[in-house]
Amino acid sequence: MQKRNKYSEIEDFLADESFQAWVLFKIDKEGWEEWTLESRQRAKLVQDARLMLLAMKVPENELSSSDIHRALQATWVKIREKENQKNVKTSKIRFLGKQILTGVAATLFICFISSWIYSTYFKIDNNIVTYNELVDENNEGLVEQTNNTTKPQIITLSDGSSVLLQPNSKLSYPKIFTGNERKVYLSGEGFFEISKNPHKPFYVYANEIVTKVVGTSFRVKAYSDQPDVEILVRTGKVKVKSNDLVSKSDKEEIVLLPNQALRFQRSDLKFNKITNITQDAVLAQSVGNIEQLSFEFNDIPVSQIFETIEQAYLVDIDYPKNKLIDCHLTTSLSDQPLTEKLKIVCKSIGNNTSFEMNGNQIIITSEGCN
Repeated sequence: MQKRNKYSEIEDFLADESFQAWVLFKIDKEGWEEWTLESRQRAKLVQDARLMLLAMKVPENELSSSDIHRALQATWVKIREKENQKNVKTSKIRFLGKQILTGVAATLFICFISSWIYSTYFKIDNNIVTYNELVDENNEGLVEQTNNTTKPQIITLSDGSSVLLQPNSKLSYPKIFTGNERKVYLSGEGFFEISKNPHKPFYVYANEIVTKVVGTSFRVKAYSDQPDVEILVRTGKVKVKSNDLVSKSDKEEIVLLPNQALRFQRSDLKFNKITNITQDAVLAQSVGNIEQLSFEFNDIPVSQIFETIEQAYLVDIDYPKNKLIDCHLTTSLSDQPLTEKLKIVCKSIGNNTSFEMNGNQIIITSEGCN
């Protein structure tokens, strides 16, 4: 899609099939929305092309051909009335006048249709907040992690918090959290486990909403080309409100407790709190292993604990099976980020047991149980 960087005329955009899909059907596989916002001059050209395309492709179920015909007829009547009011001296002048009026009428009619369609079908644009826009608002040096694979990826933040980032998602975050707040920016879907720090709240910025936590685990699903943003809480408590960049918002704050969820409708800026996720078919079906598995262990073999962690985070754990075959642990790993879970397990095993993480690969070194 680098060829679009050379587009300089409206016709260039109109001939691009991916641009047509984005404007007419809101299918943004090529990232048109973010690309457009990278340049003010580019945004103006894209807007003109967008309005022109909409004018050419009027939804049939809303504006019928008879409606268009009647509108055109009314336009031509006004043209004739204008012509009759003028005392045209020559046929040449009459011809030129008619051509000019016809052109003006056609232009006004297209503008009318474009404005009507734009306000009816794309009225949420003033309230859309993009990932790039959120990142640009931050003046810290951010690291961006993009998951272009087919499997979730683990991201460990400087405070020990962890994020299970789903495919086709990206996260921007500072190398080290400074100041009195911890802020990250999400495009796509991620499961967050936040290290507790009451004096330094954690914020997840995703599309038009902000999720504030102190220490908890929750999932955020916020794709730029989807109409809703979803948040599901596993442990702890979170507070959700609309972003300050969103216009026409009353900044309502919603509190979510464990096993509660929220669906934010981007089109009308409405919050829909779900107190029982089992009664919501979409949410119930989307719940993953990490949100269902128990991390409370009572005299459980270490091998089973490692297996539970593997299933939850979709990671591979390599450990000395022969040395740990007789190890049993009683411990609670709930409401802890992945790194904290591993620290607790290694400390409980003892005998210089340690771990090393390399992406989704975890290596446990140990001489056996205490």
